[in-house]
Amino acid sequence: MGNSINPKLILASTSVYRKELLSRFGIPFEVVSTQVDETPLAGESTQALALRLAKAKAAAVAKIHPEAWVIGSDQVADLCGAAIGKPGNFERAFAQLQLMRGSIVTFYTALCLMKGASETSLCIPTEVKFRNLKDDVLEAYLHAEEPYDCAGSAKSEGMGIALLEYIRSDDPTALIGLPLIALSGLLRDAGFTIPATKSGSQ
Repeated sequence: MGNSINPKLILASTSVYRKELLSRFGIPFEVVSTQVDETPLAGESTQALALRLAKAKAAAVAKIHPEAWVIGSDQVADLCGAAIGKPGNFERAFAQLQLMRGSIVTFYTALCLMKGASETSLCIPTEVKFRNLKDDVLEAYLHAEEPYDCAGSAKSEGMGIALLEYIRSDDPTALIGLPLIALSGLLRDAGFTIPATKSGSQ
């Protein structure tokens, strides 16, 4: 729900990671799930895919909640131009980590803030270098953390940080799923007070 201080805000995602990140601002917000076809278009770059999906998620919710500002976000991992998505199970996660070890992967985190005809979108790149680790180390990590809902199969906010050699980004939380530095600027431009004087989220 909104309050007298800030406009109504909706997060168009059921991601527990994005919900936790957004709650750091202390702004009341609602979470609304949305179903968007995430199949890449022919010839579509990973960055363009992330932006298109972020906009589509925001638009789907904004259509039924025209009175609210809606946040849409999506993340696509890029290895040599190929998109790497959420693995969903151990076998695919293991294959992803084998493919990425010793390599640099760019995670594109797209963000869209929308209300009616007003729309602002951007995409934050995060460069991640994976360590060249043996299969038994990768298997042990996957059994311990089970990061099957995470693009790239490595949770940097958890044990997955030990698989990485470095992370380079201008917006540190982008890798987790929501670039808070960029988002705080967009929300302030839209009339939100951050940090909010009345904390809490819905």
